[in-house]
Amino acid sequence: MTDTILKSFRPEKLTPKDFKSDQEVKWCPGCGDHGVLNSVQKAMAAMDVPKEKFAVISGIGCSSRFPYYMNTYGFHTIHGRAAAIASGVKSANPDLEILQISGDGDALAIGGNHFIHAIRRNIDMTIILFNNEIYGLTKGQYSPTSKQGMVTKTSPFGTIEQPFHPAELALGAQSKFYSRTIDTNIKLTTELILAGSKHKGTSIIEVLQNCVIYNDGAHTLITDKETKDDFQLLLHHGERMIFGKQRNKGLVLGGNGKLIVVTIGEFGIAEQDVLIHDAHNPDPHMAWLLSNMSAPEYPVALGVIRDVSALSYEEKLVQQIKDVQATATIKCMDDLLNSGDTWDVK
Repeated sequence: MTDTILKSFRPEKLTPKDFKSDQEVKWCPGCGDHGVLNSVQKAMAAMDVPKEKFAVISGIGCSSRFPYYMNTYGFHTIHGRAAAIASGVKSANPDLEILQISGDGDALAIGGNHFIHAIRRNIDMTIILFNNEIYGLTKGQYSPTSKQGMVTKTSPFGTIEQPFHPAELALGAQSKFYSRTIDTNIKLTTELILAGSKHKGTSIIEVLQNCVIYNDGAHTLITDKETKDDFQLLLHHGERMIFGKQRNKGLVLGGNGKLIVVTIGEFGIAEQDVLIHDAHNPDPHMAWLLSNMSAPEYPVALGVIRDVSALSYEEKLVQQIKDVQATATIKCMDDLLNSGDTWDVK
């Protein structure tokens, strides 16, 4: 009888369906955002966190419609300001699980300042950065991550600007957790969201996402079935950086400090010569090298590139408040004791 009563009060395990809202998803058919939405809902169901503890906060852009499609608390904010508002929400209520959704234009152009300072402060939240290298919602202008020479509505003769490398920008802001996935790999994206949630501090998950309308095929080399194995390096902490269709390619560090792609079995290269991934290395140099690799010269690094422990902003804020309160209490008691007043203690 007691077990039956307890079971009636015990919450049932959440499923991805519990996180789906009743709103019609209005992204274009084939848009990579659908896959990310699926991954987020799977990850939330696996976190063992009550639904009321989640808050999904976005800026402006195609991806920023995300909160409408989530059956959680959410906030569709203004252009580029998602990180600022998410920072405030987390600081006011540190118990919340914050997921911030931004596109490459929203986060790295008008929102660039908020992006780097959220990382610098190490606010405990997960930022999913949708990188399709284009402005989709406003119909195809080049973005801060568009490749140089790309022809768009705002660069009819090809953009002459150097693009941002999001990881390089984040690491320059002292990012402690940086990871990368592709929109078609729902399993990997789910795993990275879970890893980012466990990390205390700002966790960045860059999603190489395809805009089927304005920049279709932006990541073809690493997503096409025929080429992806040769251009994807899936990183696992403590494992060798091996990739390729035949699992016979790897990375070694050259004498000039640069990464070199080698073939195992050629020129005396053995599997033991291939570098081992250390995501927890406090020195960001290797994370910098890995995150800046690009096809076709190199494979593109996917998975957790960097995961280094550090106190989060909220942890330091809560401790500072406790310290100030304790100091104020001691000072108040000292003032009372030194005032000469007589106290009747009962």
